[in-house]
Amino acid sequence: MQVIMKYFYVIFFVVSMVVTSCGLNDKQESPSSDWQALFDGKTFDGWDIKVAGYDLNDNYNNTYLIEDGSIVVSYDQYDSFDEKDGNIFYTKKKFKNYHLKLDYKFYGDHIRDGDWSYRNSGVMLHSEDPKKIFKDQQVPVSIEAQFLGGLQNRSDGIKTTLNMCSPGTDVDIDGKIAPDHCMRSSSKIYPINEWVSIEIVVHSDSIVHHIIEKDTIMTYTNIRYSNDRFSTENFKDLVGKPLEEGYIALQSEGHPVMFRNIMIKELD
Repeated sequence: MQVIMKYFYVIFFVVSMVVTSCGLNDKQESPSSDWQALFDGKTFDGWDIKVAGYDLNDNYNNTYLIEDGSIVVSYDQYDSFDEKDGNIFYTKKKFKNYHLKLDYKFYGDHIRDGDWSYRNSGVMLHSEDPKKIFKDQQVPVSIEAQFLGGLQNRSDGIKTTLNMCSPGTDVDIDGKIAPDHCMRSSSKIYPINEWVSIEIVVHSDSIVHHIIEKDTIMTYTNIRYSNDRFSTENFKDLVGKPLEEGYIALQSEGHPVMFRNIMIKELD
């Protein structure tokens, strides 16, 4: 009997180890299979370009390029910026609940007047449809996860990155409406010419987390339409109502910048 029980425990242990091993493999493999690349590294398939003052997909002066698997914002063919803010939108679908990650890197020289735009770009979350924005509109109604680069001598004093700006929107921070259009994160400062990897977790209009190096450096809640200076006639009847979903866009705002490894995982 003891011999039989001994073999039973041995068999049970082996089976348990196999099941556990399979379970761990499933847990390790399933997250990677959930991630979707938004940029194929070779073409702008699925992306639409909108530069202020120009028609949709008029890539004025080759503002957006593809180099070495990255989306590149370039001003090599510009003589002056002249308020030609732009965005490149991923328009294959809107996103509502998701985990987004990408790398960005500032490079080159600032072209725009005003130190506020120095080494300044971002990713727009819950953005409006680029096919419906006005021709001269510089910024889509959205939430901006703002990128700032390097040790900057800025008059506004903001040096952190992955901040939050709210064009045409309002958010709450610590249960109160954010008092300023742009709010600082708690990030450290990252130098120019170096890739920075960021992550953003979005749960519709409820809550958004900004993450760098596995550290949540900013959280805000209650995302909704506002009637600020960035609002447009398209949304005048939605002021105060939740902004639950939208497109993702990458900004060109006057300083050369690169984006790569743009990945998304939709959440339940």
